[in-house]
Amino acid sequence: MQKPDLTDLGRYINETLGILVSPKPLASTSQLPHFLQNTYLLFEVKILETVCILAIDQSEQEQPPAIVHKHMGQIRAKYEREVIYVRPHVTAYNRKRLIEHKVLFIVPGNQMYLPILGIDIREYFKKQRLLPVLFAPSTQVLVLYLCQNNEEELNTPVQIARHLGYSAMTLTRAFDELEGLGIGDFSSYGRERRVKFPGDKKIIWEKALPLLRSPVIKRFYIKTKDKERPGPLSGLSALAYYSMLAEPKNPVIALSSADWKKYFKRTQVSAIPFMEPDALEIEIWNYDPLLFGKNDVVDRLSLYLSPKDNHDERIESALNHMIGEMKW
Repeated sequence: MQKPDLTDLGRYINETLGILVSPKPLASTSQLPHFLQNTYLLFEVKILETVCILAIDQSEQEQPPAIVHKHMGQIRAKYEREVIYVRPHVTAYNRKRLIEHKVLFIVPGNQMYLPILGIDIREYFKKQRLLPVLFAPSTQVLVLYLCQNNEEELNTPVQIARHLGYSAMTLTRAFDELEGLGIGDFSSYGRERRVKFPGDKKIIWEKALPLLRSPVIKRFYIKTKDKERPGPLSGLSALAYYSMLAEPKNPVIALSSADWKKYFKRTQVSAIPFMEPDALEIEIWNYDPLLFGKNDVVDRLSLYLSPKDNHDERIESALNHMIGEMKW
């Protein structure tokens, strides 16, 4: 792994926040377990009047965010100071998970997440602009469409709206949101606006990832006598389809709100409070889960965004492997 460079770290903080920092080696680390001493280089630093500890990861391979969260908690408990995780490179997926675990971190040249100081700065969005916390559902669907669709003739708000089932006005707002963030190439032909994701779509995906949300609105269980599934496979069932992960005991099915209402009206099936044998786990999505799915399975990108909060390394590994096998 590339060794940490305190000069680069200090320069990144200075360029991003406009302040100078002088990290100093922590006076004593003997009170920490040996595995923490061997895994992290610890420095003391003052950022905006707050004294923190920098924990620079020396591991060759990225550690699961759940493990990093545990380690940072152990160091924080020993020194009673906020601890900032530092690593030269972290995948977009793991940065998202670190934020979910509320781990403070700095990836020099890319992103810093320091909510205790009111800072969540991405190198992607260094221009001064108001950023949405998360994309609107229609904007997210547009991103997923452009990342997974190769039909370049469908590239105006009217064309895409017709294809995705939205109004042209809704897609125009989605165009505005992406263009304001510099995501995608936009052009005009007469009165029509056009958009495309040129080059490596994986780069666009990783750029948009911090603003993407889980498509799942809620989850519950049902018991039904129907032999046919009411919707496509999702959750761990879909992940088992895309990877070597074992299938869950209870199949996971995705439905849009509209399709669930139709299914409920037809069957009058009701939710049960706990998982039972032969029950189905139902996920209600904020868009049609078959918009981009194939073979009655939800698409990889939506699935990547949809898991429940969990600390299972097998699931995180399977999700990363699934995305790694995508043909962009």
